[in-house]
Amino acid sequence: MVSFILNDKLISTDSPQGMTLLDFVRHEKNLVGTKIGCREGDCGACTVLIGELNDGKMEYNSVTSCITPLGNVSGKHVVSIEGLNMTELTPVQQAMVDEAGTQCGFCTVGFVVSFSGLCLSNKVISYEDVISGIDGNICRCTGYKSIERAAERIYNNLKNKDLNNPVKWLVEQKFIPEYFASIPERIKNIESSNELMQGKIMVGGGTDLYVQKHDEMEDSEISFVSNTKEFKGIRIDGNVCTIGSASTVSELMESIELKTLFPNLRKHLKLISSTQIRNIGTLAGNFVNASPIGDLTVFFIALNSLITFKNKANVERTILLKDLYQGYKKLDKNEDEYISYLQFTIPDSSTHFNFEKVSKRTHLDIASVNTAVSIKIEANIICEINLSAGGVGPIPLYLKNTCEFLKRKELVMKNITAAIEIMQKEIAPISDARGTEEYKRLLLRQLFFAHFLELFPATFNQEILA
Repeated sequence: MVSFILNDKLISTDSPQGMTLLDFVRHEKNLVGTKIGCREGDCGACTVLIGELNDGKMEYNSVTSCITPLGNVSGKHVVSIEGLNMTELTPVQQAMVDEAGTQCGFCTVGFVVSFSGLCLSNKVISYEDVISGIDGNICRCTGYKSIERAAERIYNNLKNKDLNNPVKWLVEQKFIPEYFASIPERIKNIESSNELMQGKIMVGGGTDLYVQKHDEMEDSEISFVSNTKEFKGIRIDGNVCTIGSASTVSELMESIELKTLFPNLRKHLKLISSTQIRNIGTLAGNFVNASPIGDLTVFFIALNSLITFKNKANVERTILLKDLYQGYKKLDKNEDEYISYLQFTIPDSSTHFNFEKVSKRTHLDIASVNTAVSIKIEANIICEINLSAGGVGPIPLYLKNTCEFLKRKELVMKNITAAIEIMQKEIAPISDARGTEEYKRLLLRQLFFAHFLELFPATFNQEILA
């Protein structure tokens, strides 16, 4: 039994927990404003909001309902376009109309829902945030400029929002219906288990499984780990950072602790998918999916991260993340094990980190090649370096030989250039839809140089000019 609030109604259903939220909303509840588009989380036409109660306040995130399992909304508030509609247009809807932000209208509901989710934010938002909030919504008609004008109007309308009581202010300004004010109390009264269920398949956000195995998932026995507190949270103890395996990309991006450690974190993680996917996609899901171009995998391999497994007997086992991958989609993981958390040593002031990614489009795309580096420099000598790369082999690679070559060498261009030859021998890219073998080799070479130009511009720009 799954219980949650859908718009203004309490839902308790015996429908399969593995079915998609989209199918439940459209076919079980006949709320057809939420559209069926790509069924892969790419177009945003199926966008809904999911609200959770945290510290007495509702926090709403936009998600793609086409790849969100019904079981993941237990004890939450789901908002479709019907749950936003009132007798008159909301300021979000009016902005889209006035700025000609809609033509065929198929994508419009997704944009409206995404914009409305931003309005419900409990923090100060910038115009950039408003634009970023629709990075997972695709429109094929308007050319986007009209939608950007609508976004600017929405942003201007929110400048005076009362952050002490945002829902009350939004209701008064007719951004949302009055029933939103009663949702926190109603959510408290829903019995929702946060314990780990013992299904055969463990699902976090489902952002990959529901693309690859959509038809199989509906009737599968699933453990929904996203609702399990054991797997959530980001904390720092001494010089070690621990991240729960079900932490989402958005939670990583918004973490004060991580942003302190990695000043460019937001820029790096915005290269991963879209807002709707980042809101539900989990750390462990990215790891166990075992994609050769997994962005989070490449990111955390370069931090020499450890992952800890647990099994059904609650026995723990810890390995380096880079050792998880034994071959294409082959993991050093027992059938009854699951990833519980990740840990890495916090970089000190002499250690520098960078992530690079190239894809066919900047956002909402998988990488052709991605790479990350963590490098410790003292007196212009490379004391430690960890370098990872994706898209250039059957697994996410830790470039061991390249790292060993660079250790204890001076940080100068001739040594970086010499490392290229070793790196090229460590990789084995293939030609596919993302590029030819030659292109990927060249791309990794260029991204390798990009690490040093980004981290040490004074040193390497001067050498290039010389």
